[in-house]
Amino acid sequence: MDDQVLQETGTETLPKSRNGGSNGMNDVKTGATLGKTDLGHRAGGLVIKDYCIKMHATRETEFMDITQQVRDCVTDSGVTSGFVVVFSKHTTAAVKLNENEPLLLEDMKKFLERLSPRHGDYKHNDFSIRTVNMNPDECPNGHSHCQHLLLGTSETIPIVEGAMRFGTYQSIFLIELDHPRPREVVVQVLGQ
Repeated sequence: MDDQVLQETGTETLPKSRNGGSNGMNDVKTGATLGKTDLGHRAGGLVIKDYCIKMHATRETEFMDITQQVRDCVTDSGVTSGFVVVFSKHTTAAVKLNENEPLLLEDMKKFLERLSPRHGDYKHNDFSIRTVNMNPDECPNGHSHCQHLLLGTSETIPIVEGAMRFGTYQSIFLIELDHPRPREVVVQVLGQ
């Protein structure tokens, strides 16, 4: 991974996604980039801070540990009691808590491939009949959508005394299920 960069961004400058939300795909670089959307505010003592972690997957089915980047967001927010939501903006990249142990990560990759094989038969991959959500650089990725269905889009972690409360071996992963490409994770910290 390249060095992480903390950069201020404003959501009003970000292009809109297909569903009308801000997608924040500007200035994506290799490695992790932490963008802070300074929308943090207090409402009756409640602090809400929004961040965007930009990553670049380097291979298909990659487990990227983003625990430290999320920890940096929590620290920056100043929240000492509350929770943090970590949300993938993609339908082929998931966010999960699990153990960062190399052999286990290999086991999980094999498990996902057994459940939804990359070279399986998916109607989503048949570009002769598919007409919805097609892009010029579209690739066959039905397997990655099916894997994502099992894994999910977000995790919520409690914050106590200014720190995330994990189990002994828990780490936060952004899991690339498709192919190497830029990815974004929204981090929202809420609390007091």
